[in-house]
Amino acid sequence: MAEALMQARGLAKSFSRGGKEIHVLRGLDFDIAPGEMVAVLGKSGVGKSTLLHVLGTLDAPDSGTVHFEGEDLLGRPERALAAFRNRHLGFVFQFHHLLPEFSALENVMIPAIIGGLPRREALQRAGSLLEAVGLGPRVEHRPSELSGGEQQRVALARALVMQPRLILADEPTGNLDDATSEEVHELLASLNREFGAAFLVATHNLKLAARMGRVLRLEDGVVHPVEVTA
Repeated sequence: MAEALMQARGLAKSFSRGGKEIHVLRGLDFDIAPGEMVAVLGKSGVGKSTLLHVLGTLDAPDSGTVHFEGEDLLGRPERALAAFRNRHLGFVFQFHHLLPEFSALENVMIPAIIGGLPRREALQRAGSLLEAVGLGPRVEHRPSELSGGEQQRVALARALVMQPRLILADEPTGNLDDATSEEVHELLASLNREFGAAFLVATHNLKLAARMGRVLRLEDGVVHPVEVTA
């Protein structure tokens, strides 16, 4: 593998539920290279979302390390982590989390505005990305005026607007029908080629996993490489 973009070692994470300690991550090791596409498979509740949240610094592990381009992330204060996420990571979730009162264009612009980009540059980037995901004619539509697949395309454009090195996607096709899911599969591959960002995708969808360069299965708190065919 090429030099790691992100590297995690010994990640452990547990939760207390009903007086019981549930160990979700158990000394997990993980690497992803620049531009790589990796799928993480696993049963519902096995901890795929927890893994993405820890790698994305949205949640802290009980123990272990996460490095990005060789720099330790977990020792940083929250304000520094928020700035890191804004600049270097993009997030796509099963539920799009678009702001209903804003247009598609405005939703995509939001991370750029938060990141301090001039409004003109934020507008240009958002418009170009919406064109790239096939929504050029619908930039002024609000989420309620878009289909589920179109809303997910807006979410992908928003994730890319700060030109991050890594996209973390949690069940990005989980609420879509088969035909729309296939369109999103094609779009992920196209965006990877065009923008060069690495993608880490947690999914139940074997067809999507088969399109990724590497597939891992999360089981008993650690990941194992697996072979998947469409």
